[in-house]
This record gives sequence, structure tokens and C-alpha cells, in this order.
Amino acid sequence: MNSDLLSIAKILNFHGIKGEAKLGFSKGREAQIEALKKVFVKKNNEYKELNVTSVRFHKHFAIVKFKEFDTVNDVEEYKGCDIYLSKDEVEKNLEADEFLINDLIGMDVYDEDGACLGNVCAVGENLANNILSVKDSNGKEHLVPFVKELVPVVDLIGKKIVINNIEGLIS
Repeated sequence: MNSDLLSIAKILNFHGIKGEAKLGFSKGREAQIEALKKVFVKKNNEYKELNVTSVRFHKHFAIVKFKEFDTVNDVEEYKGCDIYLSKDEVEKNLEADEFLINDLIGMDVYDEDGACLGNVCAVGENLANNILSVKDSNGKEHLVPFVKELVPVVDLIGKKIVINNIEGLIS
């Protein structure tokens, strides 16, 4: 089961005295957090199912009430624990040009003419966008900004990425 779960948030602390949890999550994921009904929390390598009864936002955090938590102590026990959602649920909420990082790693990278340039060995990010780290056949890594202009095709089924290999990107 746990390989089908992805971390989407973290219990940072309790909020108030009625068992509400303060969750940290990635910016831009408010709609996904708001739609939560059932999640899993991982503690001591064990997963516990939690049922969401309400979600509201305060500053940059989500304030979530779980059916199973009634007191500050209930939340305190899980402080610092990740909240998980099934991979299927996460994928349902992805936009057309969004991908899970784990799905990109290992994919072969081609130029527009079909020449294999290497494969994705990591995905990082900077302030502007995500970065694909592409390892060529010589073991050298090349950083490719993960933007539509440079990466026009991501074929998850065919497990390949096509890049616009502009001069100096991957030589």
C-alpha cells in the first residue's frame, strides 16, 4: 500500500483546542487540500487512515479537522508527521502540464530529430521553475529548465521526453 501513497502535506502543529491540525503544503495546492476527504498519516512506519471533516485556510497554512482527532493531545501525537494521499488521487488533481517527479526520473530524453541525449537522473527546482538533470552516455549531467519552450513533449506512456536542444544546452 505505501508505494501507492504520496506525501502531500505535513502536520505542523495543533490549532485551537478542539483537535484541529495546522498543515503545511506546497504553494498552489489549495484546491487539492480543500477537496480532501480521506488521507493517511505515517508514524513509526505505520499508516493510519484519517477522515477529513473540514478544511479552512489561515495565512499560508491549512487548518484541518480530522474525525479521529478531538483534542490538542491527539494532534500533538502526530506533530511532524507527513500526510499521504493515494497516487491515483494526486494524479487526478494534476493540471495538463504537471507531472509527478518520480514519473520523470529514468525517462529517456531525445532531441527533435529523435537522437537519444540521455535520461533524467533527477529533478530539482529553482525560484523560477523545475530543472531536469539529464545524464548523457558519458555520464555527464546537463541541466535543462523544465519549461514548455525547451521541453515540448513529455510522453508518460512511452517513457520519453523530447527537448528543444538549443545550442549549448546538451552538447
